[in-house]
Amino acid sequence: MEWPRSGNCSGREHVSERRARERMRIALVVPGGVDRSGEYRVIPALIALIRRLALHADVHVIALCQEDQPGEWDLAGARIHNIGTIGALQIRLRAMRTILRLHRAAPFALVHAIWSGAGGQVAVAAAALLGIPSLIHVAGGELVALPEIGYGGRLRWRGRIGEALALRAASAITAASAPTIETIGRFGLRAERIPLGVDLDEWPVRPPVRRTLSQPARLVHVASLNRVKDQPTLLRALSLLKARGMGFELDIVGADTLHGEIHALAGQLGLSPQANFHGFLPQRQLRPIIERADLMVVSSRHETGPVAVLEAAVAGVPTIGTQVGHIAEWAPQAAMAVPVADPAALASAISELLQDESRRLEIGREAQRRAVAQDAAYTAERFRELYARLLARR
Repeated sequence: MEWPRSGNCSGREHVSERRARERMRIALVVPGGVDRSGEYRVIPALIALIRRLALHADVHVIALCQEDQPGEWDLAGARIHNIGTIGALQIRLRAMRTILRLHRAAPFALVHAIWSGAGGQVAVAAAALLGIPSLIHVAGGELVALPEIGYGGRLRWRGRIGEALALRAASAITAASAPTIETIGRFGLRAERIPLGVDLDEWPVRPPVRRTLSQPARLVHVASLNRVKDQPTLLRALSLLKARGMGFELDIVGADTLHGEIHALAGQLGLSPQANFHGFLPQRQLRPIIERADLMVVSSRHETGPVAVLEAAVAGVPTIGTQVGHIAEWAPQAAMAVPVADPAALASAISELLQDESRRLEIGREAQRRAVAQDAAYTAERFRELYARLLARR
């Protein structure tokens, strides 16, 4: 007769004890987006991923720069470890020490970085020291250089070398859209496409709605006001439309990092009556603005996988935008794409789609189908499958 292996005299291991023992332990490195409020200074798609991973794993999130001071809190079923605002090298060292300390308490199965850059370097270095797999999800401008606006991880030689070393050392690489996968391929590396999907529990599906043609068109733009989002191109495109006599209203939602520059440009172009600047809004306040829009408009010079496009699609709103990220890979069936930094092309595309209601609705339905098929649950499941493959290789 075999004696019970636990202290449970019934001879059966308690379900909660067994599950706790079997749960994979993951270190997830992020730059931020995990504020303790759960509503402000967060990235909803990231929170949705964490919440779903935490259903099956013990998730510890290493946030490099969420708050100025180091701290810990619980969010979405995970434990957040904030490193704090210090020098770039010190952030990396402190983050690695945190991962090593947590690993000593209970071993991690792998280290996963969402965004590369400093987070990716921390992930691969810590994983190498611990002898476990590492995974990098490229989610920003790590692999581009746009010197005209001072943007991109490849602007300086240190960034180029650091990025190359991290990506080549990673056990696996993922990215949100086909254009980014192609960029990674040009560096001789292989990556898998895993978009950061929308949480349908928090952001429910709403079918596309036919617009009232007698009313001014409602446009929405969701992005921080910064150089890479290129709001001047958007405003100049709308100035052209206004000059042609088109009626519209524009809602701009996003934090202002340019100290009023975009507001001033709207005034100079005579768009103050049409442009409504809302600043940052949490999801519960953003949703009604998107629902009353006829089009989401994106003017970015670079995107990997703009979540605003996915959110608009789930809410039944099609997107017109520059040829980046999901817009580039979805056009022409599920989005309309125009060249970067081309106000005339953007204005023409907006005018064209607003005059073809059947096509606008068709694009909206196809965009919604794609966004719903690859929602937050899909994202988490794909990452869990990738985790299993990495661990099986060992």
